[in-house]
Amino acid sequence: MVPRVLIVDDHAAFRSFAHRVLVADGLVVVGEAADGAAAIAAAPRLRPDVVLLDVGLPDMDGFAVAAALSAQDEAPAVVLVSSRSRDDYGSLVDASSAVGFIAKSALSGDLVRRLLEPKT
Repeated sequence: MVPRVLIVDDHAAFRSFAHRVLVADGLVVVGEAADGAAAIAAAPRLRPDVVLLDVGLPDMDGFAVAAALSAQDEAPAVVLVSSRSRDDYGSLVDASSAVGFIAKSALSGDLVRRLLEPKT
């Protein structure tokens, strides 16, 4: 199965970069959103397998968006991304409903796929 991705970030340049990287790595980008409210509204319509979600959004933080997405029917997996280090968020990443965290500078389709693999 080829993962279907919704990219959520308030910076158009990063959305464009992420789109190019993920498509080049064989993933399918089904949509983009610039804020949390748009992501929450788009997910049921677009039905992504995974939401690549910026932690720092203008209307709500990524942790709140992740919680809202995980409460939806057929909830997508959420991968948090940030230009900041994972360590900057302390235990918030582990306590969230996200399947993982990727630094924006390290983004790749392979990392997204690995986070979607069942934990054994």
